[in-house]
Amino acid sequence: MAVTETASGEAMAELAAVAEPSQARSTHEGILRRQSARESAARTYARALPIVPVRARGLTIEGADGRRYLDCLSGAGTLALGHNHPVVLEAIRKVLDSGAPLHVLDLATPVKDAFITELFRTLPPGLADHARVQFCGPAGTDAVEAAFKLVRAATGRNGILAFAGAYHGMTSGALEASGDALDVRVARLPYPQDYRCPFGVGGPHGAELAARWTQSVLDDPKSGVPLPAGMILEPVQGEGGVLPAPDEWMRRMRRITADRSVPLIVDEIQTGVGRTGAFWAVEHSGITPDVMVLSKAIGGSLPLAVVVYRDDLDVWEPGAHAGTFRGNQLAMAAGMATMAFVRENDLTARAATLGARMLQQLRSLAQEFPVIGDVRGRGLMIGVEMVGAEMEGEGESAVGAGPAGLSGTVGWGGAGGASAAVVPGTIPPPRPASPELAAAVQRECLRRGLIVELGGRHASVIRLLPPLTITDEQTTAVLDRLADAVAAVARSHGPDGKRQRQLRRRSQGEGTG
Repeated sequence: MAVTETASGEAMAELAAVAEPSQARSTHEGILRRQSARESAARTYARALPIVPVRARGLTIEGADGRRYLDCLSGAGTLALGHNHPVVLEAIRKVLDSGAPLHVLDLATPVKDAFITELFRTLPPGLADHARVQFCGPAGTDAVEAAFKLVRAATGRNGILAFAGAYHGMTSGALEASGDALDVRVARLPYPQDYRCPFGVGGPHGAELAARWTQSVLDDPKSGVPLPAGMILEPVQGEGGVLPAPDEWMRRMRRITADRSVPLIVDEIQTGVGRTGAFWAVEHSGITPDVMVLSKAIGGSLPLAVVVYRDDLDVWEPGAHAGTFRGNQLAMAAGMATMAFVRENDLTARAATLGARMLQQLRSLAQEFPVIGDVRGRGLMIGVEMVGAEMEGEGESAVGAGPAGLSGTVGWGGAGGASAAVVPGTIPPPRPASPELAAAVQRECLRRGLIVELGGRHASVIRLLPPLTITDEQTTAVLDRLADAVAAVARSHGPDGKRQRQLRRRSQGEGTG
């Protein structure tokens, strides 16, 4: 009965009535109820963010219940200029008013020509001078699949090198190269990070060990990994927990692959168009990849995905890779306007400045609250990792001993009782990741009108992806609301909060667990 309780006409009538305060709450609850009854169990964001957006501008979303939210999810990084930016709306209206066809497959159009021209203007010089572009299906995962097909066709080889913690999409080939793959046919390599370094050393030494491991896998005839068709990496692992790759490690990967004629594919789907404080994240290290996969912000909020690659890799036969919706004219117009606005207004520098400010303040917050294990990021791509509370037997010196984000200084502790033994030359192990605390912070943020995403290996990282157009005042509001949320969660999960939860469980007959 719940599934069929209203017709589409009734739903639209409810939306029209949102402006009436008396109906706002019932409209909000009705839409959420019908979504739960009718949509797939695979839905994700809707579970953690039970809101019904009806209007949006810039950083702000207004829900059907009349509440306003600051959106630091930005369509998972898609909205470089925020919601409904005037230059994006104008570009879309221009195409609609011109009478141009909206569906053209891969035919040439003035809109596509303008988009490619702007895209090539922003590319790393070493690539832009000798590049080809392939339009794919409208999602980033389609571009990843196309890139794999491209390097396999160009090299005649089959294998792919990828990295632990990676996320490249949800189609089968892209998922195989991602960190949560179930059926692995891709060789997995260590990705450098400080806080949870796979080698237990962190810093430049950890990155060097990761590079040596990669070189050994390729050069050891008994490694079990034949020379691959390509290597794919993210300059900042987003879903993996906001892990920026060290610039020197990026340069090492470029040299290792170039010396062995292995095409290097860089996934800039989430890092591109100014997000990290450079137009493309590879610019921080100065490398020129052989292939770049692009989506999200390049469509200006609309679906678009492309592969850009060296022209000598262009060995495809006609029709070797296609897609019915690869000619999205509205997305090309919106994307061209977005890229031009970011470039002309130097929003990359703005992202770098604001990102540095946010990281500094969040690291200060970590000094105050030991539930924050690490703060990291680049530009306006920021992660705050939540960790377990202090264990019994640990001294206070193990909590909040130094600035977050620096190896061996924050939240270190043993596996219980006393601090664990540390091998000479390594750093103490970090506290266990806490998805429970991260989810609690996300809920408290939403209560305060702030939308954030979760990510990381255990969904324990609070992710901030605000639009590049966020103002200083809005930045302060975001940080204040996040700080309030962390403080509320830290209080409720501290000793007093734990005792209160135990008392509630006892009173409800649930035990003390």
